[in-house]
Amino acid sequence: MPIRLALKVDVDTDRGTHEGVPSLVADFESRKIPACFLFSLGPDQTGRAITRIFRPGFFQKISRTSVVEIYGVRTLLNGTLLPAPHIGRRNAHILAAVRMAGFEVGIHAYNHYRWQDYVQTMTLPEVGAEFGAAHAEFLRIFGFEAQTAGAAGWQSNARSREVYDRAHLLYSSDTRGAFPFFPRLDGRVYKTLEIPSTLPTFDELMGRPEFPTPRMVSHYRSLLREDRVNVFTLHAEIEGMGRRTLFQQFLDECQGAGVEFIRLDDLAKELLKNRAAIPVCDQVLAEIDGRSGLVATQGK
Repeated sequence: MPIRLALKVDVDTDRGTHEGVPSLVADFESRKIPACFLFSLGPDQTGRAITRIFRPGFFQKISRTSVVEIYGVRTLLNGTLLPAPHIGRRNAHILAAVRMAGFEVGIHAYNHYRWQDYVQTMTLPEVGAEFGAAHAEFLRIFGFEAQTAGAAGWQSNARSREVYDRAHLLYSSDTRGAFPFFPRLDGRVYKTLEIPSTLPTFDELMGRPEFPTPRMVSHYRSLLREDRVNVFTLHAEIEGMGRRTLFQQFLDECQGAGVEFIRLDDLAKELLKNRAAIPVCDQVLAEIDGRSGLVATQGK
């Protein structure tokens, strides 16, 4: 059986939407590779993320990942010194074009900054309102309801799981883990299938002496496993912009090695034909190497 790999594109910012997304679409189309694009749909308040300075590892991460170079000064001021552009309204034509090109689309967030930084303290009605705003904007742009969502910053909890279940999603991709599962939190099992990201992201390895750029592609190739579906989360702002050439090399290496690229929605539909065979696992907050703060992970 060939190695199977699914690509999930998180789109965090206004600039990533109108610059990174078209670049990735072109790279995927030229290679006939499927991918799932998850969009931030409301105001881009990226500049407010400076409040994360108090998180362990934050300074270390921004110093090694060339944040200013990749995101640009304009993006890093959005929502602070500069007004927050509304991503969905400004870029609806780009989002619609992704769908028209045949790619899977879903929800990343309404306000990416607000979800990533505050969802753990939001009440259930507040989480519902935040996701509801994204749901409404998605419906306005695409004309149908989203079937999937992937939480900003891998920030997920029992309240967001409740909201997902109410939305009747086909699946979600909120966690880091090893294989698809039904998440259990506080003893309750939620019905929305979770397909976790199994590979580290580029920004978790970039700038680290043990992962120099010339070795990045070979390192990622070494992480791909034959005994499971590999899920790689990339970012429009990184793989579609600042590290586009490196990502193109990764795609070409994978195709040359016979890696089979698959759609996440196809995988979900196949798995859900036999729900009883899908395991239940705890969802827990934990540290991930190379990322600041805690993220949702697959537990026992």
